[in-house]
Amino acid sequence: MKISIICPLYNAESYIRDLHLNLLSQKKYDNEEIEILYVLTRSKDRTEEILKELNLNYTLIEPEEFSHSKTREMMAYKSTGDIIVFISQDVVMKNELWLRNLVEPIISGESEASFSRQLCDNDTIEKYIRKKNYPEESRVVSSKDIERYGLMTFFYSDASSAVKASIFKELNGYDGKNHIINEDMYFAHKLITSGYRIKYCADSEVYHSHVFTLKQLYNRYFDTGVFFRQNPQFLSYKGNKSGKDLAMYVFRQSLKERNFKVTLNLLPNFGARFIGSFMGKRYEMLPKKFVIISSLNKKYWGKREREE
Repeated sequence: MKISIICPLYNAESYIRDLHLNLLSQKKYDNEEIEILYVLTRSKDRTEEILKELNLNYTLIEPEEFSHSKTREMMAYKSTGDIIVFISQDVVMKNELWLRNLVEPIISGESEASFSRQLCDNDTIEKYIRKKNYPEESRVVSSKDIERYGLMTFFYSDASSAVKASIFKELNGYDGKNHIINEDMYFAHKLITSGYRIKYCADSEVYHSHVFTLKQLYNRYFDTGVFFRQNPQFLSYKGNKSGKDLAMYVFRQSLKERNFKVTLNLLPNFGARFIGSFMGKRYEMLPKKFVIISSLNKKYWGKREREE
């Protein structure tokens, strides 16, 4: 059994040493082989110098070449493993069982794909959102669960995920598309609607969280709105209540814990998300300059223009 771990890097000098040590410390099965494939977007810091210093293999691309979907897809087709694992440069594995617990359901045949539980190491709104979206109980979803979960059936994060390599290639990955964001949800939809299963592995844990400004939240959710506009197949699934339910959960939990800073920040935080998503879904009606200012992934628009 061979596992290919794919990790995109950009300005990652503060992450790469610890991340690589984390990967090397993972417990393996006796017959398990691991290949680690880094893909570095040319950076302004010392990331490339550190990769060379550690004698690590990596693929170098230019900033204008990077795509959340196409870059991962390129590396997946370069990989030689039976299972493909995608991670982000800023995840921190909680323990040495992260990888084993992530790939076990694929090896055992319980599911064809899986993803990890994400933990938050700060006391912001993200702490409560992580608790809600990444609960303590594992679960397996399939097409039978669409009626129950709606859009959340396709909740799947490639900050730490795994998929059977033959199925990734059978489904043609991300179809060669340049997705602005949510490439993981796009692929999860393909998996589920093709009759495959995804397991959320609560025992495969990583620390992964951000502290976004309101502007960054607006930008991020603007891109999410663009994604849904470009992929209207998702709009047919129920999901409108999930945002309200999440906001109410954060409100109740922050009050319960007397975390009033979060309680007071709830309205502007979720407001920025809503406005960003609302505007992103209407990006075609907006001036190009405004679209680029509103987008988190600004290089996407130049790449998209060149591809057209």
